[in-house]
Amino acid sequence: MVDELGLSAEEIRIGTELHQRGYAVMTFPDPELDERVERIKRTLAPRFDLDLDDPASVKNVGHALRVQDAWTYDEDVRAVAANQAVLDLLTKLYGRRAFPFQTLNFPVGTQQPLHSDSVHFSSVPERFMCGVWLAMEDISRDAGPLTYLPGSHRWPVLKNSDIGRTGWRSELSSAQEPFQLAWEALISHSNQASDTFLPRKGQALIWAANLLHGGSPQKNPHLTRWSQVTHYYFERCIYYTPAFSDEPLGRLDLRTVTNVATGEIEPNVYGNELVQPAEQVADKRRRLLPRLFRKKPRVPEGFDGERYKQLNPDVAATGLDPADHYIRFGRQERRRYT
Repeated sequence: MVDELGLSAEEIRIGTELHQRGYAVMTFPDPELDERVERIKRTLAPRFDLDLDDPASVKNVGHALRVQDAWTYDEDVRAVAANQAVLDLLTKLYGRRAFPFQTLNFPVGTQQPLHSDSVHFSSVPERFMCGVWLAMEDISRDAGPLTYLPGSHRWPVLKNSDIGRTGWRSELSSAQEPFQLAWEALISHSNQASDTFLPRKGQALIWAANLLHGGSPQKNPHLTRWSQVTHYYFERCIYYTPAFSDEPLGRLDLRTVTNVATGEIEPNVYGNELVQPAEQVADKRRRLLPRLFRKKPRVPEGFDGERYKQLNPDVAATGLDPADHYIRFGRQERRRYT
C-alpha cells in the first residue's frame, strides 16, 4: 500500500518512524531558516526581558516561558508554521490536508512532566492532530531538552470519563493537570524509558497526537533553548478540547480553528455535515475571556506609548495603538512599559 502513495525514501522513513515510535526527526526544509530564526529571536526577546547579547540574562525569563500565536504579528513565525514542504509531507502521511492552527515560541525549556496533547487538542475522527517542534539553536543536555516516551502514542487517548471527572463547563488552570496521575500510572506500568532529543539547529521533531512528551530539568539556568512548536490539524474533522468535554453525553467543547497559512477559519465537519460551534464558543469566551464582558480596562498610570514600543519592537509592526495593544495583549503577557 505504501508503494501506491508515491512517497520518497525519506518520506517513508519519517512515516514509518512516526507510526512505530510516535515521532520522527527531520531537517526543517527552509533555506532561509537561519535568517528567520535571528529575526524571531530579536522580535520576541523583549517579551521575556531577555538580552540576546548577554547569555546570563536568561535568568530573568521567570514565568514567561512562551509566547502563543506570535504568527498573528510575526511573518517569520507564520512562515515556519506554514512551511509548504511540511504541509505537503503531513498531508501525504495522514491522508487529509494538513493545516497549522497554533504556534508556541520558547526561549528556554518548559520542564513540564510528560503529557499528551490529546487532552488539549483532539478531533473526530480521533488522532488527526500532530505537532512539529523546531530547534532554533543547538540544544545541550543541560538546557532542559525535549523528552518523550517512544510508543506511548499507541496508548488509549485519556478522556474525563476514564479518570472519573466531569469536564463540561469546568474551570481549569491547566488542562493537563487532572490527567497527570493517570499518565504517571501508565508510565509506571509500561516500564518504558523516556528518550531525550538533543538536536542541532534546524532539526525538527514531528510527534503524533497522543505521544507523551515534556521538558527535562534545566541544569544550567543560563542556557537558552530557543524553539518553535506548531500544532497541526487535518481537514474535515470536528475539533474540540477534551479537558472541557464529556464525550459520552455529546458535550464537546468545540474549537473555532484558524488556519495559520490562510487566516481563514477551518469548519468543523462530521461526514458531510457542517457542525456549528456557536453556542459552545460563546460559552467558552464568557468563561475564558471575562474582560470582554466587563468595563474596558485602562493602561497603568504613567504608561508611555513610545517607551512601550521601544521596549517591545514588534508592537509597531502590528499597527495597533500602543495603549490598545497593551490592553489586548501586553497586560496578559506581562510586557514591560517602563
